[in-house]
Amino acid sequence: MTQKYTILRAIRGIDTRGPFGDAMLLPPRPEAFGSGPPELQVDVEALRPNDIRDLSRDPSVAGIAMTMPTKLVEPIADPAAAAHPPAWGIAAVGADRSPYDGAGVIVAVLDTGIDAGHPAFQGVTLVQRDFSGSGNGDRDGHGTHCAGTIFGRDVDGTRIGVARGVTRALIGKVLDDSGRGDSSWIFDALVWAFQEGAQVVSMSLGFDYPGLAAQLRARGMPETAAVSVAIEGYRSNMEMFNAIMAFAGARAPFMGGTTVIAAGGNDSGRSRNPPFEVAVTLPASAKGIVAVGALGRVGDGYVVADFSNTLPTLSAPGVDILSARAGGGLRSLSGTSMAAPHAAGVGALWWQAMRNTNVPMNMGTVGARLIASARANVFAQGVDVADRGAGLITAPA
Repeated sequence: MTQKYTILRAIRGIDTRGPFGDAMLLPPRPEAFGSGPPELQVDVEALRPNDIRDLSRDPSVAGIAMTMPTKLVEPIADPAAAAHPPAWGIAAVGADRSPYDGAGVIVAVLDTGIDAGHPAFQGVTLVQRDFSGSGNGDRDGHGTHCAGTIFGRDVDGTRIGVARGVTRALIGKVLDDSGRGDSSWIFDALVWAFQEGAQVVSMSLGFDYPGLAAQLRARGMPETAAVSVAIEGYRSNMEMFNAIMAFAGARAPFMGGTTVIAAGGNDSGRSRNPPFEVAVTLPASAKGIVAVGALGRVGDGYVVADFSNTLPTLSAPGVDILSARAGGGLRSLSGTSMAAPHAAGVGALWWQAMRNTNVPMNMGTVGARLIASARANVFAQGVDVADRGAGLITAPA
């Protein structure tokens, strides 16, 4: 049986190892890169097992992963949402008190596209690229909402954007108009964003492991085998992310690299009977990606949202978040999909702030500042450190 695979190929200046468990890029050596940063290419091919073995011997192959269906991290209704004032997340992360606005920083949003005509994006150069085949634009609204939180301008006097000084944004449409996608679209878009100079990438999406198992069963594979193959597919995609993030690090000596931020997922149920927690999922669980959990506010403290997956890197406001509505106006949504854009906006502020220091401005130093500046003394009693990560992400002051 053939299966579609995403293949990551080195085009210039990258040493590679095997495409599975140890798929990675080796530390950069100046003589390996010549006069420019390393480059990758993403291909999709239908392969049989023998084909995979042959490709594993190709020194230019940095990774091979079974293609998987992807989907939105769907916003959810939260009964606690009504208690939050409009755009409360801006103040929570300290963006309203920061002297920085993200000016000069390039941000990429990989989502359902964007409503480029929305007033929130006036004055922003939006470089759109459709990886889904459904055309540019946002007919779902999710990508528009996320972009508004990152860099949106004020709408009718209401501030919605964390980094309002961003003037160039890369909009990769990696989910179609129904909010569904293909893993190869995400990998292709990530490589595109890196090579276009993105310093921050925001993703509020997830990998549909049950969907892959269902596809395999529909092709006649027994359930046990379908589940096993889907697990292997999930693992290979994890390794693909690890390889691509190593690629981002290999570009750091030349371009500074890229801070990649992803929503942790909305799969937990802390208030259900019995309560349960699910760990952050792909892409947030991959090495080098900043996984973001969602917070709400109760009184003077912050609490982890009932739905927010555990083991994030950091946490950010994700309950009742007011941002741009596709077609005009504003709307409020809840989810880790709303928390990740807060973190991406703060990431843009830190990239800008690092210009004023004697510390190298790259993904490593920015990532260290994001973690070191996170506040852990703002949570309500009883919040588990595993649920909120290093703390509430905080803008440079």
